[in-house]
Amino acid sequence: MAQTIISRYELLPEAKKGLEEISEAKGMTQVAILARLLEWFTQQPELVQGAVLGLYPKEIQMEVAELILKKMAGKKK
Repeated sequence: MAQTIISRYELLPEAKKGLEEISEAKGMTQVAILARLLEWFTQQPELVQGAVLGLYPKEIQMEVAELILKKMAGKKK
């Protein structure tokens, strides 16, 4: 069995409500959902992480998204 670590996270009320709704709809615990999301996020390239975190100015967000998609498409070829 894999070792697990328990952490606490703060969420805004809207995020908590959304998490509860997803948890109920998917039949998963909130802990399982957050664990999978964090596992996915940490495995993403730096460009994707930056986009998800909103680190790029609004003026270039579309260009960053296009760049990410082009890089992802190039890796599959």
